[in-house]
Amino acid sequence: MQTSLTNTPTRYGWAMIVLHWLIGVIFIGQFALGYVMVRTTSQRTSFELIQLHKSFGFLLLGLIILRIAWRLGNPAPALPASVGTLERRTAPLAHFALYAFQIALPLSGWALVSVSTLEIPTMPFNLFVMPNLPLAESDAAESFWSAAHWYLAYAGIALVVLHIAAALRHHFLLRDKVLARMITPSSGGE
Repeated sequence: MQTSLTNTPTRYGWAMIVLHWLIGVIFIGQFALGYVMVRTTSQRTSFELIQLHKSFGFLLLGLIILRIAWRLGNPAPALPASVGTLERRTAPLAHFALYAFQIALPLSGWALVSVSTLEIPTMPFNLFVMPNLPLAESDAAESFWSAAHWYLAYAGIALVVLHIAAALRHHFLLRDKVLARMITPSSGGE
């Protein structure tokens, strides 16, 4: 049986599965990296971790934009018949919130480095200099964007935890195929 790159009415294809798990790992890794980098006592290590955090932030932003574009042209499979009405109505809202946080978080980080008075260039994976957003530099703006980035990070990780809990509930309690269809790709004839 040949698997498909695209979604079918009952399962996700390889493209969406790879993007889902890659974005998920990077998003959770970014939270952990952000937590560690601001608590490291070595300035050199902290600087290197911040540069790595910024690099993965830009990668995450690009991947989520790609995922949304792919999703717009490739509809998600229908939920199994066993999924209740309330969940059918709230699931799209939860997914929209996840997408929104995955875009807002890197953008707030980009805004933060753009308004910083330190003027340290951002070089994603040391490949090129990423231009700053056209925002005025100031300590007040840096404080605002720092707080916004922090709150978005914690709210975003809370959403991810809820998303994981919902997936595990479907798999272990409801025993339906909601999680399985994001693990095993669709086949061309399905």
